Amino acid sequence: MLRWGILSTGVIAKNFAETARRMGGVELAAVASRSAQSAEAFGEAYGIAKRYASYEALAADPEVDIVYVATPHSRHYADMKLLIGAGKHILCEKSFTTDAAQAVEVLRMARERGVFVMEAFWTKLIPVYREVERLIADGAIGEVRSVTAQYGYTTGREARKFDAALAGGTLLDIGVYAIGFACMMLGYSFDDVLSQLILNEAGTDATDAILLRRGRAVAQLTCGIGFNMPTHGAVYGTKGHIDIPEFKNPERVTLFVDGEKPRVIEHPFEVNGYEYEIREAERCVSESKLQSELMTWEQTVSVMRIMDEVRRQNGMRFPFEK
Repeated sequence: MLRWGILSTGVIAKNFAETARRMGGVELAAVASRSAQSAEAFGEAYGIAKRYASYEALAADPEVDIVYVATPHSRHYADMKLLIGAGKHILCEKSFTTDAAQAVEVLRMARERGVFVMEAFWTKLIPVYREVERLIADGAIGEVRSVTAQYGYTTGREARKFDAALAGGTLLDIGVYAIGFACMMLGYSFDDVLSQLILNEAGTDATDAILLRRGRAVAQLTCGIGFNMPTHGAVYGTKGHIDIPEFKNPERVTLFVDGEKPRVIEHPFEVNGYEYEIREAERCVSESKLQSELMTWEQTVSVMRIMDEVRRQNGMRFPFEK
């Protein structure tokens, strides 16, 4: 059984730990925070015996095999380099890094060191998407011409979400979901990328409008923090469409074929949806793979490059970038 470490103790780390506990058969061996008090409280809450007050201490623990990285986007690059140097396998939260160059460097190091690394883009691992992929490949909705996705939410943590020093803003936080979804439906390279970001007082993006074109198909994506939008995606073809409520983590989709009765396809979660990325990481490590065939390194880098281009078009740079 793989022994997991958890880097950071924020909201997403708590979701991960709760999922692992409910799954059963997943060993949470250690947790690290930059605060001893936070690590102690987290370990106590989730029954984790080893509790470290530094990331370096967790990385040095020989009894940790794989680490879930749940630190802010701005730390992913440095944290993964630390862990790879220590020979740890990694499941790293999205967005994988702050830019594609960092992602390429991290993955180069992983290949050289022979460790498994995967972006924790849970959407890609959700079971109902295997059925969506099959329907599209089989031509159930004809030639795909359009993809849409929207996602927006309000939060009492806007200052944290928009903090430029943490690579904050809508794009890296939730825009990655919409872009990743579009790539899942259309492929990971595009002929055109057009975008408009509405920046806030912190200098990061509050609202994103992104248009991607691949051949005769387009993706129209809208995301924002500070206002609510139903989380919804759809794929439109020449013979019908697939409606995907909660596109970032759907349990059901509806197939509409012209002239036929709609068909609902359901794949309920076993726990809450995070279990599939945990299982995929454990499977790959057990089979001595460096990357997942479902969530590949090339796909991670491709999405990062699209986000780089969106930021370039809108002149959005983080203060730590050269």
